[in-house]
This record gives sequence, structure tokens and C-alpha cells, in this order.
Amino acid sequence: MRQEDIWDADAAERYDTPGVGMFAPEVLGPTVDRLAALAGGGAALEFAVGTGRVAVPLAERGVPVTGIELSTAMIDKLRTKVDEAALPVVVGDMATTVAPGAYTLVYLVFNTISNLLTQAEQVACFHNAARHLGPGGRFVIELWVPELRQLPPGRQATVWHCEPGYVGLDTYDVLRQHVVSHHFRFGEGTEAQVFRSPHRYVWPAELDLMAQLAGFELESRHADWAGGEFTAESRSHVSVYRLP
Repeated sequence: MRQEDIWDADAAERYDTPGVGMFAPEVLGPTVDRLAALAGGGAALEFAVGTGRVAVPLAERGVPVTGIELSTAMIDKLRTKVDEAALPVVVGDMATTVAPGAYTLVYLVFNTISNLLTQAEQVACFHNAARHLGPGGRFVIELWVPELRQLPPGRQATVWHCEPGYVGLDTYDVLRQHVVSHHFRFGEGTEAQVFRSPHRYVWPAELDLMAQLAGFELESRHADWAGGEFTAESRSHVSVYRLP
């Protein structure tokens, strides 16, 4: 499954859920607040900007934002919200594509670095972030913590969410650190829709080593955008890396 095939026009059309889920004010508000503060008055670059869930409100806060995005369908959806002058986007992958301009902040939200399916690509992503930043610049990553403790011996799948009309489950390949997320949506009938996306999961310690290879230092790690304490029970983290 290639990322450019997964994030097609149908996926882009279904992606936005105004007011709920990722778009809920209690989720989006702290994200934008933290990123605006970390930008420190400079410009921000979002890797995998998508439909602009974070970039659009961040730009509305007065932070100049540029995006890099592989999916032209996602960019088309973004363009229904803002034009190129308000939020420039460069078409390409986040591991190698270079955006013009100078930035104080590069960021990746909602587990997107895991869309890069090899360790080499993920390392290249860190180097690409560093390429866009000067001394003191920050690279911020929001990423889930692999839930392998939920995977019983001999099993390859876990159900991570279940509610009326929706079941989410992950299938694991622990040899390659790969996981495929399956999203099943169904109504009153007998048929269901499924959306699948492949990922390479990364432990926080491995992420920190990737950062070191690109010249970053870990500045902070929290359980969420509001600054909650990161513990052994945290299901995700927001990690801020800084260039000396």
C-alpha cells in the first residue's frame, strides 16, 4: 500500500470531522496553542500537512505556515479552506522534499512519521527537519506509544477502539516493526466499509536516537499537547527536539 494511493480523493473527503475527534476543540486548541508558542514568533513548516487541520488555525493565529504534502487529493481539500498565498504547500514526501524559506519550527502531528515505513526513511525525516532549521530551531513530533503489552503471545492483532458503528484494530508484524491499522465502519445492514493504513511503529528511545543522528537534543516530552506528564502508562507523546 503506497501512501499516495491510500490518501486518495475518497480518503481526503472523509478525513475532516469538524467539531469531533481530531477536530474537537479540546484536541485542536491545545495543539495550536503549543505550536504557536514553540514557533516563537518565527515561521512554521508542517510535514504532511494534509487538509490543514492544524496548519489553518495555526496560520490564523498569525504564525506563517508552509506545508509539505505527498497527496494532491489532500491538498485539493486544503485549498477549499485557504489559498496558496495564505498557506503555501510543496508537493512531495516529508523525508526528502525541501520547502523554501527559513523556519523556527518544523512539526509532525497525529502519528504521521509512522507513515514512513523504514527506519532509514524516518532517520531521513529528522535530517530533513534539521535542514530547514537554524540554531535553536525545534522539531516537534506527536506519536503513539506501541501497545505491544496488549498483544498476547501468539496473537497478531489488537482491538484498540470499539463503539457503535465503528471498530478499530491493528495487526502487527513485530519482526519489521510494522502495523496495519484497520478502520471498520458499519450501519444497520450487513455490509461494512474498511480503511487500512500501514505504519512503522517507533519507541521513544529509538526516536531520540534518530534525533541525535540529525543533531537534535530532546528538549521535552509530555503525554499530550497540554503538557501532561509522560509516564509508563501514556498511550502517546509530544516530543520537542531542539538544535543547539
